[in-house]
Amino acid sequence: MQATTFAAIDIGTYDVTLEIFEMTRKNGINSLNNVKHRMELGKDVFASGKIGQEMADELCTVLSDFVRFMEEYRVTSYRAVATSSLREAENNQFILRKILQRTGLRVEILSNSEQRFIGYKAIASMETDFNKMIEKGTAIIDLDGGSVQISLFDKDALVTTQNIRMGSLRIRERLASVAGDTTHYDTLVEELIQNEILSFKKMYLKDRKIENIVLVGDLFTDSILVNAPEKFSKTLTREEFQSWYQIIVHSSAMELAVKIGIPVESASLLVPSVIIYKRLIEELDAKLIWTPGTRLASGLAYEFGEQKKLIRIKHNFENDILMAARNIGKRYAVSKPHIDNMEMVALGIFDSMKKVHGFQNRERLLLRIAVMLHDVGKYISLNFVADSSYNIIMSNEIIGLSHSEREMIALVAQYNTKRLPQYEVFASRSSLNRDEYLIVAGLTAIVRLANALDRSHLQKIQTIRSVLKENELVLSLSVNKDFTLEEGLSREKQEFFHEVFNVTPVIRIRRQL
Repeated sequence: MQATTFAAIDIGTYDVTLEIFEMTRKNGINSLNNVKHRMELGKDVFASGKIGQEMADELCTVLSDFVRFMEEYRVTSYRAVATSSLREAENNQFILRKILQRTGLRVEILSNSEQRFIGYKAIASMETDFNKMIEKGTAIIDLDGGSVQISLFDKDALVTTQNIRMGSLRIRERLASVAGDTTHYDTLVEELIQNEILSFKKMYLKDRKIENIVLVGDLFTDSILVNAPEKFSKTLTREEFQSWYQIIVHSSAMELAVKIGIPVESASLLVPSVIIYKRLIEELDAKLIWTPGTRLASGLAYEFGEQKKLIRIKHNFENDILMAARNIGKRYAVSKPHIDNMEMVALGIFDSMKKVHGFQNRERLLLRIAVMLHDVGKYISLNFVADSSYNIIMSNEIIGLSHSEREMIALVAQYNTKRLPQYEVFASRSSLNRDEYLIVAGLTAIVRLANALDRSHLQKIQTIRSVLKENELVLSLSVNKDFTLEEGLSREKQEFFHEVFNVTPVIRIRRQL
């Protein structure tokens, strides 16, 4: 069987990496080579908000070398991504254009939720360990230079995932001016991060029992699993972690560089990293610590293999996205019976209209999330639900979704009750393109109609049969109560539905006895 050669390029906060993989359906994914170049892109960004010219030139030189490596290995497909450093840089679009011109590489800036989801897939690629572990309360702590992502799992389901902007490089730079004035640098770091950690615990952990912690991060992986003088197994006890922690915090960057065999710049980031890990381990009170040793590149390869059907996927990742959205809805007290009834109707309409709208499974997922969150604004204001819903959705990350996908969902919630403007006006207010505008319009039309059909929130519809017949969508509804209110108020929504799809909904009622 012919193998596929795939390259993953990760432009991170403190290094740029290339990993080349070979994939077959029989043997799965195997890493062929891993090349890393140390450069602190995040240092420029966190200090000035931009990537400087010198740093940009160095980045292009490194990526040009990567292109030559890829040619030597006859790479057939690649994916180049950038994370927090480029994501936060004010001049990121200029940098991307420069990279394309000088190297021919198209680099994709990942949103934080996309980045963490891919990292989480890297862990899930170790399916036997991962699936068994998340049957019990488990926290994944994914730390990079810019921030830390904390994801809580229980009973094989994602409970919540939250991002806190207290990464190792960001903290090192913030404390640079006072680090030389103290012999207790660890205390300064703990005081700086303490409030955010306690706030997370109060709002999201509550009484939940966490038995396992998964520590993720390239710096941690390289320093501990590869070069540590004492070889730890992938599973650590609290005592073993604490022993290693004491070595780190009581050593200078130069001493650590010599002891562990890493660059001094990397060693200077270890202290804030291990303090963040330590404080979270203490607050979560887990007994077992797992260090899978995964990198973002592994997740990129896993996702590519998943898309090309080169590997078998056992874990349901789409369910994790839905669980993250459902928990946001729960936090803002949406009506679950109303949401469930709306989802039944909306999906019935969506599935019967495939020949007309041409949407795929991804749009179906966005529709389900839009239904779950369309009413969250009522938590803030009963009079300004549309705008409040938009603001809440845009302020809450949904793991696995890009920024544009989250914006589409937020706009569907907003235009559920507000008039959808023409594209020219829409484009002046949003970053979405024309195709995404049409997706928003289509999903909004479905959500409006499904919402109107449960206007009383009494879940009168027991079953729905949706059939497309030429230019009519026949909705055969079995109801258990008088349907006069819903039937009357849905007429206006039917007009918008026809405007968007050129299909007229026809409602047929059968009253259950």
